[in-house]
Amino acid sequence: MNLPMNDRELKALVALLDDEDYEVLTHVEERIISYGNPIIPHLELAWEKSFDPNVQRRLEDLIHTLQFESLKARLSKWYDSSERDLTEGMWIIATYQYPDLSLESIQEGLQQIYYDSWLAFKADVHPYDQVRILNSVLFNKLKFRANTKNFHSPANSMINRVLETKRGNPISLCVVYLLVAQRLKMPVYGVNLPSLFILTFKQDDLQFYINAFSRGLIFSAQDIDSYIKQMKLSPDDMFYQPCQNIDIIRRMLRNLTVSFEKLDEFEKADEVKQLLEIVTDGDIFSL
Repeated sequence: MNLPMNDRELKALVALLDDEDYEVLTHVEERIISYGNPIIPHLELAWEKSFDPNVQRRLEDLIHTLQFESLKARLSKWYDSSERDLTEGMWIIATYQYPDLSLESIQEGLQQIYYDSWLAFKADVHPYDQVRILNSVLFNKLKFRANTKNFHSPANSMINRVLETKRGNPISLCVVYLLVAQRLKMPVYGVNLPSLFILTFKQDDLQFYINAFSRGLIFSAQDIDSYIKQMKLSPDDMFYQPCQNIDIIRRMLRNLTVSFEKLDEFEKADEVKQLLEIVTDGDIFSL
């Protein structure tokens, strides 16, 4: 899309944002939105120069609309790709709250954790000991922790905030853990266990499980049996075996929806449901 021919046109459009005529206002907003994301810096500048709260609010809504449409396009492109890279998927979710966030900043944060882990890592020890080494780096040295005080905070689903605060929910801590573990060439994957996302180390005939929410606690399939029985669920292979990146992204979006609903931020919850529709082909209740 092309930007307005000159500042005069943009100023004229912004000036009309205080018009109370619905048809005029709708036409102006559609005209502004038609220019796409390149117009956002101009709208932000107009917001700074405006002293009218109504105009500022409408500018904020327009900026959010443009950013949200861009986010949906990125997520749709990610969903249609063959790679479905997990780091990129997590970054896309985080741009809902942090639209200026760069993918590179997330990659750099994970790379630093990988480097810290690599310095202590030993590839020639038993997998249990490899996990204990990674646990020591993540939970003792770097002090990643379960965010039990604010379990339903939306920040727990934003990977940039998890990397910054070192606090997260079960799935976000597992994501950080497995992304670092896989950089270390460890066969660690996510497991879609109901109500508690976990990890599995699976290589040849060896398989065990890791609870990142409990500082990397190692446990067995028998422990999952007991958990499933306690939850009164029917056994299912998916409770024991690695899931796909798309499963992680879907679950993260569901968690984020619940977070906003618990804060009574229902408009945001509805927007996250729109994102969920993109990665579930419109059937958000199918899984």
